[in-house]
Amino acid sequence: MLRFGPLELGSNLFLSPLAGYTNLPFRLTLRELGGLDLCTTDLVNARSLLERRSRAFEMIRSCAADSPLAVQLFGSVPEEMRDAAQLLESLGIASVDINMGCPVPKVCRVGGGSAMMTETDKTAALVRGMVAAVKIPVTAKMRLGWDDANLTAPDLARALEDAGVAAVFVHGRTRAQGFSGRVNLAGIRAVVQSVRTIPVIGNGDVTTPEAARVMLAETGCAGVSVGRGAFYNPWIFAQTRRFIDTGEPQVEPTLAERLRVLRRHHARYVETHGDERGTVLFRRVASWYARRFGPAREFKRGAARMKSTADFEATIAAFLEWRKPFLDEAGELRAKYQPAPMVASFLQPEGEDAAQDSIPVPKGPVELW
Repeated sequence: MLRFGPLELGSNLFLSPLAGYTNLPFRLTLRELGGLDLCTTDLVNARSLLERRSRAFEMIRSCAADSPLAVQLFGSVPEEMRDAAQLLESLGIASVDINMGCPVPKVCRVGGGSAMMTETDKTAALVRGMVAAVKIPVTAKMRLGWDDANLTAPDLARALEDAGVAAVFVHGRTRAQGFSGRVNLAGIRAVVQSVRTIPVIGNGDVTTPEAARVMLAETGCAGVSVGRGAFYNPWIFAQTRRFIDTGEPQVEPTLAERLRVLRRHHARYVETHGDERGTVLFRRVASWYARRFGPAREFKRGAARMKSTADFEATIAAFLEWRKPFLDEAGELRAKYQPAPMVASFLQPEGEDAAQDSIPVPKGPVELW
């Protein structure tokens, strides 16, 4: 069992925050597939919570089946972060995570996100105040540093341990890298070695069970947190748990299983937001599922315009008819149309780009995100 202070966890696999996606419908869909215990919400502005803004409360919306749940906070005002943590504790949230890794300028400009890695003493004091104010565990999510010349994560992790954090999540890239380049496993290992007793959870480019096992083995981290890889493959937690426990290789879900989960996910959007708004919001979610359908132009075309459950079902029906020429005599997708395998950056040969179906990331330089 892995523990974050008083919180006992049933899995060392975690869902990372993914802005705009790690909402209640997504979390419930992943939990139902298995292998996952603690999930974390999108990053939430501490001040917005204290001001009781509807958007902030929508982001932390939960239910009994969505447990245990951590809420990720960002902010730089100690009193606001402390009071927001107390509010979340009063609402029954299991853990509070502090965002120290977001590279987006609008977060860094106010002293939150990655900017917190540049002022260790100030950040440790803020954390100390939060830890003293609540009984639930307080954790921190960071990157390796601001850039390659400032790899501050080991020193910061040690300072945060002294301040009372229950665990540290570390993304194996710097703020300057954004999501580009290779994940630095040695950098994560340095963070693991810098602390004495708290667990360090590795993160970054874990898109397959094999990548999760390599990260655990190469870094010594206590667990693995998955972000974009979970949206690309909602089965990754169950597959990884099975692979680590038994050595059984990953089995690709059938199209029928993918469509079953797609429908469940859509239905939860509708339950949360109503038929029209839920379906419109689900458009971008549907495009992620389509990345493993093989040829899917017809599905993407219909999904981009759907406005109701009826439109959603019509899109699936039209897609199934359209894809028939891509099937063999047994009704399976012909080999040349199969989607390319995922390969984590840290499993690619040095200096080479392995063939893979890449996960979309924000476009342009980090400064423009």
